[in-house]
Amino acid sequence: MSELKLFYQENGRLKVSRNIELIKKIPLSQFIWIDLNDVTEDLEDKLEDFLKIYIQEEEEIEEIEISSRYMQTEDTIVANSNFMLDNFQYEPVSFILKNNILISVRYEDLTSFNETIKKIYANAKLFPTGFHVLVALLETRVEFDADMIEEMTQQITILSSTLKAEEVNDHLLIEIKNLQEKTMLIRENIVDKQRVVSNMLKSDLFPAELKPKLTIIIKDINSLIEHTRFSFDRLDYLQDTFLGLVNTQQTKIIKMFTIVSVIFMPPTLIASMYGMNFRFMPELQWKLGYPFAIGVMIVFVALIMVYFKRKKWL
Repeated sequence: MSELKLFYQENGRLKVSRNIELIKKIPLSQFIWIDLNDVTEDLEDKLEDFLKIYIQEEEEIEEIEISSRYMQTEDTIVANSNFMLDNFQYEPVSFILKNNILISVRYEDLTSFNETIKKIYANAKLFPTGFHVLVALLETRVEFDADMIEEMTQQITILSSTLKAEEVNDHLLIEIKNLQEKTMLIRENIVDKQRVVSNMLKSDLFPAELKPKLTIIIKDINSLIEHTRFSFDRLDYLQDTFLGLVNTQQTKIIKMFTIVSVIFMPPTLIASMYGMNFRFMPELQWKLGYPFAIGVMIVFVALIMVYFKRKKWL
């Protein structure tokens, strides 16, 4: 949904407007945040002309080179980052900081943005500039990343508890693969935030009072990266366990067929001997020949069964 929000301070109170013409009526010093959610090119052009900034196209925001992820001039910071949706798809977001105003450019409704707006409304005094808003956005995004990792950990734990030898099937392997892919996506998303925040820490345009918060965000990101590594190791272990259980099942099946084959080898041999159509066979005219042959078969089967049991192969 296309939406424009202009956040500004007036008489110590936070106000929001959706009228682009407001930027010509109110001093820029009162604005703290301009949020562009899938707005028209005409609206972007008006902001570019008035604020003397360049708003990147979506393709430019998605560029992965570090020179495209973070740029800084004498008075402007441009930072691009990916925000993950609930379906594990990336949503590119561009942040432009100039004259203490944050301009955010996105194309989807993001929960972390909505939560940050709630924080601003709860205590507007804590957000005097766009720098403060950006830090709050990053903090909120890292919190959501932590929640996603926690949910992923619970799914891994549940999957681990359901992994039993008698219930091994293809569905479990596919589930492990899906969780591995999701874990990698979360890790990439977190590393992307790490690069952006690290560059902000080095910036001389960023207020010194906010750099301790950026440092804390970096520490939180590092802990999340470590947690994703642990989750991926667990999934590797589950995958190895799954393959081990599959091999065990296959070994049991092969063992069963082998035992059955060995048990029926002597009866087959005896039956094949007496099935030969030679004219002169000692037991051919013997009245007890048939029960004798059956008896010999049973004896051999019994001896093999006893032998296998003593070897604990059965």
